[in-house]
Amino acid sequence: MTTPSFLDSIDSQLDWQREVYKDLHRNPEVSLDEHKTADRIAAELEGLGLEVTRISATGLVAVIDNGTGPTVLARADIDALPVTEDTGLDFASEVDGVMHACGHDMHAAALLGAVRLLKENQDAWSGTYIALFQPAEENAAGAKAMIDDGLTDKVPTPEVALAQHVMPLPAGKIFTAAGPVMSAGDSVKITVFGRGAHGSMPHLSVDPVVLAASIVLRLQTIVSRETEPGEFAVVTVGASNAGSKSNIIPDRAELLLNVRTYDTAVRKRVIASIERIVRGECEAAGTPKEPTFEYFDQFPLTDNSEAVNDTITEALTEFFGTEAVLEATPATASEDFSELPKAFGIPYAYWFVGSFDAEKYQAAEEAGTVLTDVPANHSPFFAPELEPTLEIATKAQVVGALAYLGG
Repeated sequence: MTTPSFLDSIDSQLDWQREVYKDLHRNPEVSLDEHKTADRIAAELEGLGLEVTRISATGLVAVIDNGTGPTVLARADIDALPVTEDTGLDFASEVDGVMHACGHDMHAAALLGAVRLLKENQDAWSGTYIALFQPAEENAAGAKAMIDDGLTDKVPTPEVALAQHVMPLPAGKIFTAAGPVMSAGDSVKITVFGRGAHGSMPHLSVDPVVLAASIVLRLQTIVSRETEPGEFAVVTVGASNAGSKSNIIPDRAELLLNVRTYDTAVRKRVIASIERIVRGECEAAGTPKEPTFEYFDQFPLTDNSEAVNDTITEALTEFFGTEAVLEATPATASEDFSELPKAFGIPYAYWFVGSFDAEKYQAAEEAGTVLTDVPANHSPFFAPELEPTLEIATKAQVVGALAYLGG
């Protein structure tokens, strides 16, 4: 790929991008409620002379049709989180209890910047560029909502899909990898049923509190005793709820679990083990009713195509240099991006953009304090370093697209 010289002109639009980013950061909206966010993004796209298609309540797509050539889809997520911001930024969230704690405002501003650069320099590339702004990534509902609303019928079919995510890694660096880069995620609500009684008469009860405690302990053996060493799996019990008063044995207990895996076979086995253990413990306790399992917030595995990742990595390395593009370590968090390319039946690549002050990161790494000194995504202290993260993320979007559209 020939290095796109028009990227030198990015300085002329960075002030605009910064203003958009800060406005989005000040006015965050949670999943499926991104109405003002979508309106702002639509206004910016229309200001560039593009037609905006609304897909689902708050999803947006703009297409640049620039002659013959491949079609590339680039995605940015736009939702925020129910987190109270504590960054101290002068453009901190003005919405009580809501903040962009995962960097989706940065993703949106970077994709808008990439759209402007490609729109204003159409003589440098050929093909079709689809910019997709997706709601509700945080609860795994947004990609499905756009697909259910006819995404695949409303835009041209792309050959490849691209996405990126800011992470608590050194700013100025980009991280790529083939294969699994984000885990599959499953949440499950388990309800077990006992027999209620007075706290002074436990012999008349089937105590769901004791049952739930037994289940929690037994679940720990799925990873420690049923998962082969070297395979990745996480089973977390995030909540255990039962009862309302000290002298009442309740008639039910509720457990909220979260599962993360990198392999579909492992995922299937872990989920089967959870259900087996719960049913077994219920039988051992003599419960009067079968347990129930309600699955929700289910995220697919993000599994990069080797061919697409190689193409993107080569292009990014050629543009940014070998010291700036590094091998990514798979993240244990999850994403719903891959639902989009899956719906089209196309390959994809998803990469990480460092967003934490590089010198501070190095100091924390040398001190062994990265886990405590570098705020992670979803933290109330998470604040991507505006410079150079916005510029790097914008250029990465353009370079990735031109790996296919640049001729």
